[in-house]
Amino acid sequence: MSKRAVLEVIALGVEDAVAAQAGGADRLELVTDIAADGLTPPVDTVARIRAAVDIDLRVMLRLADGFAAGDLDRLAGVAREMREAGAQEFVFGFLEADGGVDLRAVERVVGALDGCRWTFHRALDRAADRDALRKQLDGMPGLDTYLTAGSATGVDDGLPTLLAEAARGGEPGYEQQILVGGGLRLEHVPRLLTAGIDAFHIGGAARPSGWTAPVSTPAVAKWRAALDGVPQETA
Repeated sequence: MSKRAVLEVIALGVEDAVAAQAGGADRLELVTDIAADGLTPPVDTVARIRAAVDIDLRVMLRLADGFAAGDLDRLAGVAREMREAGAQEFVFGFLEADGGVDLRAVERVVGALDGCRWTFHRALDRAADRDALRKQLDGMPGLDTYLTAGSATGVDDGLPTLLAEAARGGEPGYEQQILVGGGLRLEHVPRLLTAGIDAFHIGGAARPSGWTAPVSTPAVAKWRAALDGVPQETA
């Protein structure tokens, strides 16, 4: 039997988390301040969500808008606090001013996580050279996923890049799972699945009423059905 595709949903709080799990999400990305494209949530929020659901959680480690790491001591301290609150998986990614990966920052956080699994997020889509970034991070402990739209402007423009990177799966720098997110729509799914991409990330698509409203269980269920190959009229 083939393994089903991963559906990851952005959750801002307990209500989102419970609704996403009920709709068939496999994993949550926990953030706050979506206006800044998602920052590190409060520790107590993470603890309450962990107590409310039993699916996997990935906690954002990002202290300010943009892709600079900022205060590394504070960042490493937050990572340790999140682990103490029960977090076991994380999301982060840092760039230098020239668009290259900030290896010092990444290595500092990885050291604080002590083997936890993590996603390098859409900083990849703003990198000066995404192939070079992947190869520089090859073998980094815990790195198992890249969250990417293939382009800074979203999946519509990034689809050729996503398909090309999927075709390189298994090469050095390309062993990690591709998690597609950023302007992702249901009509993209069949082509991505055919290319072997098996992980999908949604935020606004899980909230038909907008970001001021909570996650919609039926909206998540619609995505679950699409990823499972259920015809939409019967979903």
